[in-house]
Amino acid sequence: MKILEIRAMRGPNYWSIRRHKLIVMKLDIGEYEELPTNKIDGFSARLESLFPSMYEHRCSEERPGGFFHRVKEGTWMGHVIEHIALEIQTLAGMDVGFGRTRGNGEHGVYNVVFAYMEEKAGIYTAKASVRIAEALAKGESYDLEADIQTLREIREDERLGPSTGSIVEEAQNRNIPWIRLNRHSLVQLGYGVNQKRIQATVASTTSNIAVEIACDKEETKNILDAAGIPVPKGYIVYDEEDLEDAVSRIGYPIVLKPVNGNHGRGATINIQNWEDAKVALLAAKRVSRGVICERFITGFDFRLLVINYKLVAAAKRTPACVTGDGKHTIQQLIDEVNKDPRRGYGHEKVLTAIKVDEMTLNILRDKGLELSDVLPAGETLYLKSTANLSTGGTATDITDLVHPYNVFMAERIARVVGLDICGIDIMAPDLTTSIRENGGAILEVNAAPGFRMHIAPTDGLPRNVAEPVIDMLFPPGTSARIPIIAVTGTNGKTTTTRLTAHMVKTMGYKVGFTTTDGIYIQNRMLQSGDCTGPVSAEFVLKDPTVDFAVLETARGGILRSGLGYSQCDIAIVTNVAADHLGLKGINSLEEMAKLKAVVPESVQPTGYAILNADDDLVYAMRKNLKCNIALFSLDENNPRILRHINEGGLATIVENGYVTICKGTWKIRVDKVVSIPLTFSGKAVFNIQNVLPVVMAGFIRGFKIEDMRLALETFIPSPTQTPGRMNMFQFRRFNVMVDYAHNTAGFQAIAKFLEKIEASPKVGIIAGVGDRRDEDIVSLGRVAAQMFDEIIIRQDKNLRGRTEQEIIDLMLSGINAVSPGKRVDVIPTEREAIDKAIGEAVPGSFIVICSDVVPDALDQIMRYKEEEDKFQLDPADIPNR
Repeated sequence: MKILEIRAMRGPNYWSIRRHKLIVMKLDIGEYEELPTNKIDGFSARLESLFPSMYEHRCSEERPGGFFHRVKEGTWMGHVIEHIALEIQTLAGMDVGFGRTRGNGEHGVYNVVFAYMEEKAGIYTAKASVRIAEALAKGESYDLEADIQTLREIREDERLGPSTGSIVEEAQNRNIPWIRLNRHSLVQLGYGVNQKRIQATVASTTSNIAVEIACDKEETKNILDAAGIPVPKGYIVYDEEDLEDAVSRIGYPIVLKPVNGNHGRGATINIQNWEDAKVALLAAKRVSRGVICERFITGFDFRLLVINYKLVAAAKRTPACVTGDGKHTIQQLIDEVNKDPRRGYGHEKVLTAIKVDEMTLNILRDKGLELSDVLPAGETLYLKSTANLSTGGTATDITDLVHPYNVFMAERIARVVGLDICGIDIMAPDLTTSIRENGGAILEVNAAPGFRMHIAPTDGLPRNVAEPVIDMLFPPGTSARIPIIAVTGTNGKTTTTRLTAHMVKTMGYKVGFTTTDGIYIQNRMLQSGDCTGPVSAEFVLKDPTVDFAVLETARGGILRSGLGYSQCDIAIVTNVAADHLGLKGINSLEEMAKLKAVVPESVQPTGYAILNADDDLVYAMRKNLKCNIALFSLDENNPRILRHINEGGLATIVENGYVTICKGTWKIRVDKVVSIPLTFSGKAVFNIQNVLPVVMAGFIRGFKIEDMRLALETFIPSPTQTPGRMNMFQFRRFNVMVDYAHNTAGFQAIAKFLEKIEASPKVGIIAGVGDRRDEDIVSLGRVAAQMFDEIIIRQDKNLRGRTEQEIIDLMLSGINAVSPGKRVDVIPTEREAIDKAIGEAVPGSFIVICSDVVPDALDQIMRYKEEEDKFQLDPADIPNR
């Protein structure tokens, strides 16, 4: 078997609108196309032996054991690999359940689709699942545990931590979009100007000064002490001489911890003698140059969590420990504790497995113990010097037991330091009484406190501490989103996107938009090239200056990794025509329509999908939509339009020469078609069609009719406003038009425009696209022969898998089938073709350049135009001085 391609979906996609995280593996199963599982001796038994837990896979039979039954009856290897991929992720602590396996249209080639939680783990899973299936088919042994452990390690390395993850999950529950900004814990919540950021549990609202104070333990202690808050007596030391002086002042037991430490790194507690103090000093200095030496306060370790200056949770923390039974060794007791199903690798479960590390060995050494020693019955041995859950500690929720004074004190501490998300460490006999009375003290104030002990305590009530974080970042009445209009279709996407963005900008918004020629923020191009995929969409949505997004969304990006947004407010579908068929498993117009339909299917329930009622495939998309629907049509008598508006629906049409909105049976005329520059006085019918959904989008957004009219009349088609879309250049003796038309439907639209142009001869510079089907390239030749008097065939820079001669021969076959005597020249490059056409242009001719690289073509033509229009002052016009 051979993996041909692996793609990771990250947003709504062809396979699922709701499930964003999917791996799509294109797999050639080779000889196994002729060998279903029932024809492979022993395969079923080996599969059940290696994966007994796969009995729970119901498959299409909707019962436990259903998949095993399918294997016995006979199923194909792609289907088996799908189930293996789901199972090994689940065994590695990533519980996923969605999968699909479908033929790709090629013999023996399948798209194996399955859910993932972490992308790198999903990609590893795809490759491992094929290896496992091959081993099972051949009867070879396989080390499954090695793959599962590798997946665990990838998961821990890639996943958001439990604290960040809980905030993201709470945001998702409120339909707040999020974007991970790096591979660590920096996350954006919301879009554009409404975004907020978190990094672990530090928020964009958190004071930098407060974080600096909290990270300086000595400074924190001084500020708290000055505010009358009980803190342990202590000093800052830098070397053994300083330490000796501090010990002489404080006396044993002491605590040593780094000035700039967190999460217990480098800290040692309950130090009882000088030798241990020297070892602890070295450990602390690995983290920070300065080390705090303070009196060790006896009692229990408590953590109070304050968010937005309100106490939201409290926990009692206990270091990792074992209790002797007089029979088992310390190592055996640790192993027994780690059998607790709540303990796992890293953060995969409520508790972390206890790991014997240097800290543990030092503790044992100090007590004169070894791992092989047997603890007396009932004796508790603490294995860590800190109570962190990440080192195997436990937590008990005590939120409801905290004394009112301690609540007041915690909230005051957060204000004193200035931290809106604040973890306060207290050592005290208990918190049910005031620490002023029981001798407790504040040990630390932590920025970026961990949430794990509160959201999943070992004992007690779990607290949703992410909820107050989201409440703080997005108070009631505020929005995390910005309006998004998404535009898709085969032709007209870019013009529609640009006109929409122009209209939105006219209304006073700061617009970010993406097109096939670049990304624009407030009308400034920040990236050039084809920017119609999910990465470009995220570029706009991450920009903190943007308050409205208009996103051209093309086929390629959806297939590559899905949409770059979870939901949009308005989706426009211009049309579906034959282009890019035969690529990436999309082999028919119906499949292309299903792919394009991903965009309207992503519209939020109160939003609108604006569909072309003149296009059967686009109109049919309405059946699967869960949002409002508006229609547009060039034909005011289109039965679909009439039925829709009679039912109270919205539509835009052309009637009596006007672009008109139908609100139910009421009509609102927006502007005369001939007054809209983009329509070229009504000659460019396809641009009239592009105007209609834009007007409807504006109406849905509540834009005033007079403002929309102004936007339509100030959108002038030109190389700067609409590069590569009917850019006209008037020379003295002839005219030139540059357009990006590259498929049959695009050529036919240009042909209708040329029918209304009085010019002769009409010369076309055209090219076939190498990755299109033979019949598509031939079709271009046929249409070109009908619309042009003379043709120049040139070549794209990228031949996309074909030879020049192949493309030329296909184009010529189409041309000759329609007009055998047509004048056709073959010129290798676009630049040379333009030079020939302009250099040999006769008076009255009209040259259409169907360009591959629009900016280069425009630059070349502009140079010709500038040369013709060169200004030279006549000396006779200069007045005498």
